[in-house]
Amino acid sequence: MITDHNLPLNYIKKENLTGSYQGMRFMFTKEEEGLLVYIWPEPYCFEKTEDAKKTAKLFDFSEEGKLAAIDWMNEQYQARKSEWQSAVDY
Repeated sequence: MITDHNLPLNYIKKENLTGSYQGMRFMFTKEEEGLLVYIWPEPYCFEKTEDAKKTAKLFDFSEEGKLAAIDWMNEQYQARKSEWQSAVDY
């Protein structure tokens, strides 16, 4: 399960924050509209992954928005678990 302890908003204000969890890669980025979160399957980085394999969702750029994004990512992980597992088994 993804938690918020390593996802500081102060860092995301200046730089994209990337990470992975059991086959699911993710990126938090600060946009003018708010906090944009991408998820995609391993093994490739964001730039080398086909756009069709990426899913994105926009949240408020706030602690509440960050927590909502984490909840969404955990929901996506559970709902698409076989997809992430396939990525690990590449």
